Amino acid sequence: MIGIYERGAGVLCNISSLPNKYGIGSLGDEAYDFVRLLNKTHVKYWQILPLVQTGFGDSPYQSVCCNSGNPYYIDLKALREKGLLDEDELKSAEMPSGAVNYSALYETRFNILRLAYARFNVKDKEFTAFVESGMFDDYALFMSLKSRYGGRFDTLPDAYKYREKLAMLEFKHSVYKSDYLFWQFVQFIFFKQWKQLKDYANSLGIKIIGDLPLYVAYDSSDVWANPKLFQLDRELKPTFVAGVPPDYFSKKGQLWGNPLYDWEAMSADNFEWWVKRIQWAHSLYDIIRIDHFRGLDRYYSIPAGSDTAETGEWVQGPGMRLFGEISRRLGNIDIIAEDLGVMDNGVIRLRERTGFPGMKIMQFAFDGNPENPYLPEHIEKNAVVYTGTHDNDTTLGFINEMDASDFKRFKQQIRETLKYVNVILPIASREDTAMAVNVCTLASRARIAILPVQDVMLLDTSARMNIPSTASGNWQFRMEELPSRKHCAVLRKLIEKFKR
Repeated sequence: MIGIYERGAGVLCNISSLPNKYGIGSLGDEAYDFVRLLNKTHVKYWQILPLVQTGFGDSPYQSVCCNSGNPYYIDLKALREKGLLDEDELKSAEMPSGAVNYSALYETRFNILRLAYARFNVKDKEFTAFVESGMFDDYALFMSLKSRYGGRFDTLPDAYKYREKLAMLEFKHSVYKSDYLFWQFVQFIFFKQWKQLKDYANSLGIKIIGDLPLYVAYDSSDVWANPKLFQLDRELKPTFVAGVPPDYFSKKGQLWGNPLYDWEAMSADNFEWWVKRIQWAHSLYDIIRIDHFRGLDRYYSIPAGSDTAETGEWVQGPGMRLFGEISRRLGNIDIIAEDLGVMDNGVIRLRERTGFPGMKIMQFAFDGNPENPYLPEHIEKNAVVYTGTHDNDTTLGFINEMDASDFKRFKQQIRETLKYVNVILPIASREDTAMAVNVCTLASRARIAILPVQDVMLLDTSARMNIPSTASGNWQFRMEELPSRKHCAVLRKLIEKFKR
């Protein structure tokens, strides 16, 4: 685990948030420009959200396939350069700048990708090997069924819902060229482009931190193809679902609705499904951040059909049995444990036994409690510290929400912390205070300190990425342009000052 222990600064910016002319960020020129910008700023880590093809609610934490790539991120200009699109078709993909409009993308982007597929040589040896690997067989069948029948997989005709062998073979044959190979094509193109981008970032000394959601979506090829690994009834409907109890983010808890794993069934074959998932993630990222890590010690189980998360209970998870098998099969893999929310001794012991660094959030530090574990003086080296995550408001938005008395108290606590880290910084405005939170984050002992790109640019609530427990209006933030020279110069100066 040598790589993860290199002291450095990172920026959290999802692919979707990059600016271009095509409605959503891509793996194209804007991603390479962003990598060069990080390199010039001496940033060592680029953290992204899950790369997956999104499903219900456009959330990267609710995917149709946990190992997939998002077709929206495919660089269309590269398809034009390969002769798979013409200039008029590329022009037709242009969309207004600003927030991502997922409904408009859904209506138009797949049609454009199908035009590219129609010109693609499906007998290409590299593509043939990709298809024959079987990696995306379940995904391609699942998406082909959805293209024909729509709705969730549990509403499919029984022969397909329960994956009867002969019916599935006949279906695959009937849609092989029209749909099955199209869905293989988008994954082939995506991962080819992703590998090129990651290799470029790595060549400049930048490591990619990728997010691995703990749970998968119910309406996914993962659940459809592996029903025995999840807590489902005979009709393949969830019996218990995932979430978290009431906490800082939600007074009634968060009812995610993802099906829970049947850990007993998973352990019967030595966690094969999980080992393969980690192995795939390890091939995509330099460092894996496991979202909701605490659910691997004990997970919150909510009866299916509940209106809120208040009715759930904690149940024992796989713990070190899972990580022992991963280590035995795959060796050491750099992992960050997202250990936020309700913590107890069990999950703390699990994180300590694995040796994975946990997460600290600087927005949570200044509550007046001198023992607050998020204060810089209490943050250990083996940690990853953030101003905030994709689930938090931007730091300026967070501060703007404070009334006058809360803001006065917050400023005073920030000033005391700046003295501790030996920094002289005038603080008058709320924007000054947001910058001071950035400073405290980078000044900490944590080996990795990460700022969301919104905090690098000192943006307000309008740039927030996600509000937990809300089903719409999220994941839409997109930059009009990359961070300015001024913003990068400030960040670079702080990186140099704090030897990151």
